[in-house]
Amino acid sequence: MDRRSLFKAGLGITGGLALLGAAPAGAAPRPSPSPRSQAEERPWYELGLLSDPIMESQLLHFLAATYSAQADIGEVLDTAHRINPAEDWSWPTEWVSTADRIRQMGDASLARGRRLSAGNAYLRAANYYRAALIHHPEPDHPSVLETGRKAVVAYDKAIALLEIPAVAMRIPYEGTTLPGYFFRAPRARGRAPLLVFQQGRDAWPEESKYVIDAALARGYHCLIVHAPGQGMAIREQGLVFRPDWEKVITPVIDFATRIAGVDDRRIALLGWSMGGALVPRAAAFERRIKILIPNPGVLDWGQSMFDQFNTYFPEVMPLLDEDPQAFDAALYQLMDAVFLYRWYMRDSMSKHGASSPSDLMFKLREFTNVPTVHRIRCRTLVMDGTAEAFSVGQAKLLFDALTCPKDYMLFTAEDTGLLHCQEAAQAVANHRMFDWLDEYI
Repeated sequence: MDRRSLFKAGLGITGGLALLGAAPAGAAPRPSPSPRSQAEERPWYELGLLSDPIMESQLLHFLAATYSAQADIGEVLDTAHRINPAEDWSWPTEWVSTADRIRQMGDASLARGRRLSAGNAYLRAANYYRAALIHHPEPDHPSVLETGRKAVVAYDKAIALLEIPAVAMRIPYEGTTLPGYFFRAPRARGRAPLLVFQQGRDAWPEESKYVIDAALARGYHCLIVHAPGQGMAIREQGLVFRPDWEKVITPVIDFATRIAGVDDRRIALLGWSMGGALVPRAAAFERRIKILIPNPGVLDWGQSMFDQFNTYFPEVMPLLDEDPQAFDAALYQLMDAVFLYRWYMRDSMSKHGASSPSDLMFKLREFTNVPTVHRIRCRTLVMDGTAEAFSVGQAKLLFDALTCPKDYMLFTAEDTGLLHCQEAAQAVANHRMFDWLDEYI
């Protein structure tokens, strides 16, 4: 999970195959901390509402969507209250239930001619349908495509009813097209700069409406795309992630430069989460990019994944190269035992087109910017946080390896932007990033 480490804290410390065994013989039980000491030790971003820490971080993500009117606090917390992390299907079932209810509210308002109320409801419903898919137990289940299409329909209705200056686009890509949206800045006069924004492994680009809103308010056009491995490109078209990301971004830039009003000399490429590993690769080959912003920056995505697995599965990882079949057997055993591992591996294998856990790991090795980082020439802002838990240290490694004009932006506990992609700190993230971007675009 890109927002925080997949194997963080209470899950990772069980350690590989030890997860399947009982406590050591003769181990003394630990005294339970008092409720007061638990509250004092738990940071603000660990909500304590769900026993699964990855679901907790995902919950924080959707709570944060209230900043851009794509969620309501009560609706998110009510949904979380109904979720049972021990049941594989509980997460998507409850989110779809909430989304359906809010969509029906929109339908009722629209039938009475209340366009604004309907649009606001559809905007939230679309986000809740997307929430259902972020932790789905079976990525190939028919309900995944059905729910994804519901999200698109609700979002398109919201755009029309709320008069959001967006147009759905199909971007030519290798014999097919990629879905996306172009947002035209109402304040733009003449040719204006363009932000090409893409998400990472889990979220859809529409979820980062806070970035789009801030761009439009500053007179920047914005283009978002469901790239291979993401959004509807993976769920409807079966397009999987690829390491040579320039083959994705170059067609996007080709398309963008033909849009009336876009200043092709002022194009910024922003990549969030896993996108922070993909966009540096693209910028190494695509010279029309003036500004590059990876958030967080990643030099070697494959290595960061291997570091995670090596830390938490030290008994299993040596098997990968020695005996891939034994590695697969061990991982399948873990997947059978723990829903979190089962979800992550199935989801990742689907998005990477991998046939097995070992195949996934071999594919992940190819996602590295080490051989190409020296080719990047555009001005680059590397964003990072002191509580970055998924690609720890990678942003600084990328920054140090860059030979282009560059800046490093670190978010801390003091400014509350310390989490992966400044989760739940959208205001400070926009403030600092756009102040920088306004200076250099």
